[in-house]
This record gives sequence, structure tokens and C-alpha cells, in this order.
Amino acid sequence: MANPPAAPTQHATVDAARTARMLSDARHTTLSGQRARTAPRPVIEESWERALRGGTHPDHDLRTGLLSREEVERRRGASPLRHVLPVLREGLVSVADAAHHIVLIADDEGRALWREGSAAVLRKADEVGIEVGTDWREDVVGPNGVGTPAVVRRPVQVFAAEHLSRALTAFTCAGAPITDPRDGRLIGVVDVSGPLETLHPATLAWVDSVAKLAEARLRELHLTSLERLRAVAAPILPRLDGQALVVDRDGWTAAVTGMPYVKRIALPKSPSASRRWLPSLGLCSLEPLAGGWLVRVADEPGPRAATRIVLDLALPRRWSVTVSGCAGSWTHELSPRHAELLYLLALHRTGRSAAGLAQDMFGDPGRTVTVRAEMSRVRRYLGAFLEHRPYRFCEDAEVEVVLPDDPRELLPYSTAPAVTRGRRPVPTS
Repeated sequence: MANPPAAPTQHATVDAARTARMLSDARHTTLSGQRARTAPRPVIEESWERALRGGTHPDHDLRTGLLSREEVERRRGASPLRHVLPVLREGLVSVADAAHHIVLIADDEGRALWREGSAAVLRKADEVGIEVGTDWREDVVGPNGVGTPAVVRRPVQVFAAEHLSRALTAFTCAGAPITDPRDGRLIGVVDVSGPLETLHPATLAWVDSVAKLAEARLRELHLTSLERLRAVAAPILPRLDGQALVVDRDGWTAAVTGMPYVKRIALPKSPSASRRWLPSLGLCSLEPLAGGWLVRVADEPGPRAATRIVLDLALPRRWSVTVSGCAGSWTHELSPRHAELLYLLALHRTGRSAAGLAQDMFGDPGRTVTVRAEMSRVRRYLGAFLEHRPYRFCEDAEVEVVLPDDPRELLPYSTAPAVTRGRRPVPTS
């Protein structure tokens, strides 16, 4: 039996030139519409399929759609990544500089907001358009160390001609996603790039470990901010009658009185001092505090549950649920796992048991503990709009699912068997 082809890292550590030729031949064959003699790695093959299906061109100019300096600064100021720049720089930049690499830090939309590293490699990057403000989305550029980790939600290394973009075939990239430790939402990607001959087998693990350090630092900052908010709440809550809680600007709870503790509530997108209807709480008054909000539950009953729920899965990396009714509407951005769960519940309006959801998501009906834990998190913001035993949307809600135009783009990161089945195009008569 013939030995399977070695991984690019195995070749590259011995012979970078041979690796480059091998990958270049495979790339040329694929672009010619033929089957390559050496099959690409699955993560790369799937990335190429997504990019080519979306019309990505190998000669795409990386400078197309470059963000203005003003927009870059605006995004830097709004990105949670600004809080962990010291962690990323300390863990990556000095080593990258010595190893002839550069570091790119991109936001959740794949836009490069920071770029540092080896001066020589920075000059090479300038020549091809690897700049601050570049759009690295996979459906724009093809496989790369920013866009592909953002889609598959795990660390990915892209070697030389594994890139679809011709401008990137002289570079090797290793990128890892950075997620919000509170809810798993993607907030950015960190990437280390350099010439193929500078590749080291441990590069991907190194980048991933620094990304996880950044997530740990974000978790620490979140806990510290809640502690400060508890100090603000301490003299206020004991003087109040009824139900009340103090939350930060994102709705995470610091303290409660007169009611069970809830981890998070769904705040309006632009909260203000007013009376608002909030999911699971009803009619509430909102009062600003230093670093958050005092939320007091009104004595009178709130309006009935909303009657329309829209699950928007049309975009490749941005999913949301919008609830509308007589009390107005609100929108909550979904993590990948919650987008899967709500899609499955929308498919099964009569309900699905924990075992059924585990079968749909993992192909294993025994993984009910994971399902129940995630459904508990979903119910924190959907409140009365979900029933359980079995899990389902409430009967009087109209549920609409907005799907991608191309069924194959449905939750592209997902490996859930039920989602995979949903990607099959509907036969036309």
C-alpha cells in the first residue's frame, strides 16, 4: 500500500522549495478544474469550495475596499480586542519579529485593524496589499489565516499555494479565532504570517495559545468590572422594595434583590433611562449607573409575549433572533451553537427532546447534558418564548427563518448532521 502524502509541515521543515512546488502544482490543477494528484487537506479543500462557489477570483486585489484611516480608528475604539492588545503583542510580536513574521489582528468582520512585526516582511506585505484595513473574509480572498479560522471557528494554517489568492502564495499564515469568553461570540482573529521557509511546526499551536491567553484576560476583565459594579450596587439595592437587579452595559448581572439570580438579561440595543419591556422580566424601569444599569421590575404585569420571532441565518457569520410584538421589538446576536439550536427548533415546531436535539447536533442522542446546558443559556434571553419537555417555541408565536440564498451557505461552520442535511439544494422540477 502506498504511503499517504505527508502534511505540508512535514515537507516544509525539510525542503521549503519542494513543498512550494507541490502546493503550486495542486493549486494549478484545482484552478484548471481537474482533480489534484495530491488531495488537499480537508479544511483547505472545503475552504476552496466555499470561495470558488462564491465567485472569489485568484487575482482579487487585496487593496479593494481598503478601510479609510478614520474607519480603522473607529473600529479599533469599538473592538473588545483593544483591551487585550498588550497580551497579544507580548505573546506574538517580539517572537514574530525575530522569526521574520508579521502579526495581523482582525475584527469579527475580518478587517485587519493592527499589523506589526518584521520590517523586511512588512515591506513584502506592502507590495501585495497586506495592510491595515484589508478585508480578509474568506468569501472575498479565499483561504487565509484570518477568514478561514473565522468560518470554521478553530485555528488554521494556510501554506503558500494553498491560498487561492495569487498575491498570497509566497506567504504561510497561521490564525486562531478569539471569542468572547462570556458567550462564545467571535470578536476577532489573530494571525502570524511569513515566508514559507520560515515555517515552524509549532507556529499554529503558539498562535492558538496566545489567542486563549487573550480570552482568559477578557474573562478576568469582565469579572473585575462586575466586582466594581457590585460595589456601586451595594448601597442601592437594600433600600429598594420589589424586584431589581444591577447589570453592566451588556446586560450581565452584578447583583439582584427580591428575585432569583439571572446571569444575563437582554437589554435594548440603545438603552436609555425609561420604562421598557424586557424578555423574561416584563415591564421594567431602567436607570443609569456608573458602568451599567439599575433595572427595576414594574409591579403591574407586562404585555403579552411577542407574536413574531425571526431567526436570521442569511449571512455567513452573523446570526440573530428578533422578537416583535405589541411591546416593540428587540434583537439578540447569536453564538454559533445557539444559531444551530434555534434553527433545529424552527424545523421542529412541535418540539424536540434533549436526546433528539443531541442526535440532530452531534449524531449522538446521549449528549443531553451539553444540550440542556446550552438551552438553559438560550432561555435567559428568549424567556417565555421557549417551552421545554419537549423544547419548542411557544405555540402562539409566528416563527420565520431567513435562510441564505444558497442552501450550501447555511451555518457553514456547522458539522451538525441536521444542518448538513439542510444544506442540500431543493430539487427543481
